[in-house]
Amino acid sequence: MVLAFYNYAKAKDYINAYEPWLESFKKCPASSKVIYKYGLKIVEDRYQKSLGTQKKIESALIDSIYAQRVQYFPDNLGKVYSDWATSLENRGASKKQVFKQLELAFQADPAQMSIKNIAKYFQHISNTNKDLSVQRVFDTYDIALEAVNEKIERHSKSLDGLKAKKARGELLSKKETLLFKNNEVNLRGLGQIEGVLDMILHRGTTVSCERLLPLYKKGLDAHITDVKWLRRALFRLSKNECANSTIFNKIREAYWKADTSPSGIISINDRERAILMENDPYKRAEYYYRIAYSLRRKSKSQSRSYAYKALKERPSLGKAYLLIANLYAASANACGTDEFSKRMVFVAAADMAKKAKEVDPSITSRANKYIKSYLGNAPRRRGGFPGGIVNKDTEFEIKCWIGETVKIP
Repeated sequence: MVLAFYNYAKAKDYINAYEPWLESFKKCPASSKVIYKYGLKIVEDRYQKSLGTQKKIESALIDSIYAQRVQYFPDNLGKVYSDWATSLENRGASKKQVFKQLELAFQADPAQMSIKNIAKYFQHISNTNKDLSVQRVFDTYDIALEAVNEKIERHSKSLDGLKAKKARGELLSKKETLLFKNNEVNLRGLGQIEGVLDMILHRGTTVSCERLLPLYKKGLDAHITDVKWLRRALFRLSKNECANSTIFNKIREAYWKADTSPSGIISINDRERAILMENDPYKRAEYYYRIAYSLRRKSKSQSRSYAYKALKERPSLGKAYLLIANLYAASANACGTDEFSKRMVFVAAADMAKKAKEVDPSITSRANKYIKSYLGNAPRRRGGFPGGIVNKDTEFEIKCWIGETVKIP
C-alpha cells in the first residue's frame, strides 16, 4: 500500500498519489515515515491549488500530518515542530499558534530548528519577558547560541571531512558536491546569527553590570555546582566587561571546583595534560582556544601559541585565526618603530582574518569586518611608503614578538 503512493509521489505525480497515500495515512499510520515525508508534499500541493473551504480542509490535513508524525514517530522533534511552525506561518496562522510550535521545538532540541526560527523564538521571548523575567531572556539567549554553535560544529565536521577527501585527490560524488556547497552556505548563515541574537538582546533588554551582577549574585547559591549555569554566567559577565567584580570571582571559583573537564583546571600545565587525555580533536581544539583567549592580555605570544595548537587539532577553527588577528592589531604601536611599520602590522592582522574566512565559512561576516578595519589602517601606496618602496607585493618583515613577513598591499 505504501509503494502504491510512493512511486507516484517520488515522481511528483501528486494527483495520483493522493488516494493511496490517504488510505495509508488513515489505516497504517505507524508503518513508515515515508507516509509523512511525502504526505506533506502531496497535501501542500493540493493546498496551493485549492480555494475557499477546500483550502481550509487541506490546511487542517497538513496539521494532522504533523500531529500524527509526532505521535507515531517522536524523533527529531526539534525539526518537526520548527517545520510545523513555518508551515503555520506560511498558511497565515496566528502568532499564538506559530509560537506554540516554536516553544515545543525549542524545548525538544533548539539545534534542530531553522536559523530563522531560532531568531524568531528569541525575539518573542525577549519581547514578552524583558520586563518580567530578564533571567529567562538571558537563559534563552545562551541556549539559542549553544544550539547555533552545535549546528556550526556539525556542518564544520561534515565540510572538513569532504575537504580531507578532496585533499587526498579523491573526487566528490554529485551528492557530496552538493553537500559541500550546502555546508558552506549554512555555515555562512549560521555565522551571522550571533549578531542577530545580540541585536535582539540589546534592543529589548538593558545589559549592564548594574543589572547583571545582582541577578547572578541572587542565582549563585542555587547553581553553585551547575557547570552549565556557571559557564554561561562567566561568559555573559566577561562579555559585558563585568569581570572586575567580587561576584565574577566567586562564580569563577565555583566553576573551577564544579567543572571536571580541562576547562575547569586552573593550572595551564595541568589543563594541557588533561586535554591530551581527550579523544575528540574538536574538543581539544576548543580547550586550547579557551586557553589562548584567556592569555590574550597576559601574554600575546603565548596566546598565539595556544591558538596555533587549537588550529593543529582543528584547522577549520576560524575564530583562532581571528584571535591572532586581534593580537596583532593590538600590538601595532608596540611592534612598529614608525608610522609605516606600525601600519604594516595591520596588514599582518588582515592576513590572519583572511585565513579565518578561508578555513571557516561561519566566520565570513565577522572576518570581513575585521579585514575592512585592518586594511583601513594599512599604509597607502601613494605617499605612505618610506624610502621609495612602492611596488605591490614587496615583502616586509614585522619584528617584535610577531615575527611575520607580509606583502605590501
